[in-house]
Amino acid sequence: MTDRTASIAAYWDAAAAAFDAEPDHGLRAARTRAAWARHLCDWVPSGPLDVLDIGCGTGSLALLLAEAGHRVTGVDLAPKMVEQARAKLEAAHLPGRFLAGDAMAPPTGDRRFDVALSRHLLWTLPDPEAALRDWIGRLRPGGRLVLVEGRWREAGQSGIPYVAGAESLPWHGGIGAEGLAAAVRPLVSRLRVVPLDGEGDDDLWGKRVDDERYALIAEA
Repeated sequence: MTDRTASIAAYWDAAAAAFDAEPDHGLRAARTRAAWARHLCDWVPSGPLDVLDIGCGTGSLALLLAEAGHRVTGVDLAPKMVEQARAKLEAAHLPGRFLAGDAMAPPTGDRRFDVALSRHLLWTLPDPEAALRDWIGRLRPGGRLVLVEGRWREAGQSGIPYVAGAESLPWHGGIGAEGLAAAVRPLVSRLRVVPLDGEGDDDLWGKRVDDERYALIAEA
């Protein structure tokens, strides 16, 4: 683990305790939870399927997927996030496997998945295009890649990076839909982009947003 990767892990470990306070992280509001559940039903085929949740955080999306009957494996760099995700599914009496590991190479061995899902993660990676190739390589034939991404100001208006050196990350601050589609298109058979920043998407975020947010759904 590089010094920067260790700093990123430490940052998210420190953030784990309060992470679910954000409406779109904890999905505590019924309308927010229902909005994400509806979208996941559209993006992830009916199953049960084997789903790899990369950068799973505290497991909120993993919980929705498990409730829908899918077999979920979650991976996160921050061990305290993994602990919370595991506890969240255990409290709901739902199965789920959670591993601490680097999203650049999730520690799942040769196992293949029907779906690889990632939300708001690519901006933290030192080589996001290599990660995309790795994730798609973990899919079974005809598998699906689901990326929830956007462009935003993670550090607020000050522009101060959340860890030292973060400003040098290739997609720091996020990536727009056109840029991500250009990176993914050569690796898949087809893709579609679903905007998530319109007036009707307020429930997803628990507020109105003024930056670009979207989902990219691709078929391997």
